Amino acid sequence: MIDLTLLPTLVLLPGMDGTGRLFDPLLQALPPSVPVQVLRYPADQVLDYPALVERVGQQLPLDRPFVLLGESFSGPVAVSIAARRPAGLKGLVLCSSFVRNPRSALAPLSPLLKLLPLRHLPFWPMDALLLGGFSTPALRAALAAAIAQVQSRVLRTRLQSVMAVDASQALVATEVPLLYLQARHDRLVPASASTLIRQLRNDAQLVAINGPHCLLQAAPTEAAEHLLRFMHELAQIRVAVDGR
Repeated sequence: MIDLTLLPTLVLLPGMDGTGRLFDPLLQALPPSVPVQVLRYPADQVLDYPALVERVGQQLPLDRPFVLLGESFSGPVAVSIAARRPAGLKGLVLCSSFVRNPRSALAPLSPLLKLLPLRHLPFWPMDALLLGGFSTPALRAALAAAIAQVQSRVLRTRLQSVMAVDASQALVATEVPLLYLQARHDRLVPASASTLIRQLRNDAQLVAINGPHCLLQAAPTEAAEHLLRFMHELAQIRVAVDGR
């Protein structure tokens, strides 16, 4: 067993809400001794993917090894940063995520997003897409509270960014070990997203977990187990290299 003090820091990049609050179930499932850094996106600033990449790049650990996890919306951010091969980066994790628009058939509708009254839409479609049959009152409340913190224009820009993104070449340029956490009951990001990722990085580890798109929220214990296993593997590599 690897000493937990040797584990790299787990840097968490949030989903569409950007608040980082929805990582609470995962943080509770991880041992307290595991070093974690939660990064957050401004709720009142319109930032596209390139701007978010620059913002995150400035907040990465400089004095210790780390693993970068991109949840859903943040997958392209994590991949783009990993492609730059920052010092200290030891591994990359993508959770319920993608490198290209996971629903390409909807791309022509992108201009219509500016007309969508996001603040006035009913919550049930979001509940069905993100939580589905795993929905609970506590998860619904947490999701609604996180989204309520973000201005509509910010959410709209993030949705438009997803429709236009293509970080496939950035993924090819990555070299660190890659773990993909796939939700078996994801109604938002189809299995084709992970298939593409494995085509571009055929050495990627893929783990399917019984859960919805909000995997880290609905199945935090199992997700934490796989994350710890991945981080232990990286720590073993580090020990082996340092011991030469």
